[in-house]
Amino acid sequence: MSDPGGGTGPWAVEARGLGKRYRRGWALRDCSFRLPAGRICGLVGPNGAGKSTLLGLASRQVAPTEGELRLFGVPVGDPAVMPRFAFLGQDKPMFKRFSVADTLRAGDELNPSWDRAAAERIVRAGDVPMGAAVGTLSGGQRTRVALAMAFGKRPDLLLLDEPMADLDPLARDEMSTLLMAEAVERGTTVVMSSHILAELEDMCDYLLVVADGRVRMAGDADALVPAHALVTGVTRDGELPAALAGHTVIEKRVQGRQFQAMLRPVGPLSGDWQVAEPSLEEVLLAHLRSPEAPALYTPGAAAGTEGSRTA
Repeated sequence: MSDPGGGTGPWAVEARGLGKRYRRGWALRDCSFRLPAGRICGLVGPNGAGKSTLLGLASRQVAPTEGELRLFGVPVGDPAVMPRFAFLGQDKPMFKRFSVADTLRAGDELNPSWDRAAAERIVRAGDVPMGAAVGTLSGGQRTRVALAMAFGKRPDLLLLDEPMADLDPLARDEMSTLLMAEAVERGTTVVMSSHILAELEDMCDYLLVVADGRVRMAGDADALVPAHALVTGVTRDGELPAALAGHTVIEKRVQGRQFQAMLRPVGPLSGDWQVAEPSLEEVLLAHLRSPEAPALYTPGAAAGTEGSRTA
């Protein structure tokens, strides 16, 4: 089966046993997952979880210590993957003294498949002056130019490391709309790291959750959330009722006589309690607070993983 971009498989990103060790210890270890081509993937995790390391590995900025990482079926160390991805970090490195026009011209000269019309369209749609120096632009304007540079390369895979973290809510909403529209129109696979969970819920149809340097959840957002249940009831001894012991408990909280638990049910939930489907934000927060919980993958998202459950 071939992916739309011409690779050897349907996976835009495939990691098997991927790990990166620095002098201070492992930043990422035993990382295995698959991301189908054409999806918009939210990369979620607390600071120090390994998100930036994973994006650095995918963008060839750092080399893996162990394991394998492939982009569209090609090993990430192969120079052939270079034209297929673009990376944009939070700092958005551009020459501040260059004008916007000069910046786009540099993109044209450095990228053989440069899409000049698309890059200029993205910039002009935001009324960004082509003659203005990049250093004089607002945060939203600078992000728009950076996204124009990324999409101008015509990448099959766009890697974003919290690119909108420094924007105000209005500019963030504008850039999110731009990113979605361009990605859908081109069929671009996007991996976006963000701490803003509501932003991910609106934009992403695929999730990759990392904690303590390991993958905790991976797969379709629409399947991951229904695999959980939020149970609320009364406890007599400060513990969960024995009838819930057969289910996978992600997180439990007890306040006074009331308990609330995030579960992955393995069968019907019947008892003297209330059961509700949690929101995506509630599921993500529960897993981030409980990195020791068993990993969860939706069908197709696992790659060489052992001992994990499929939703």
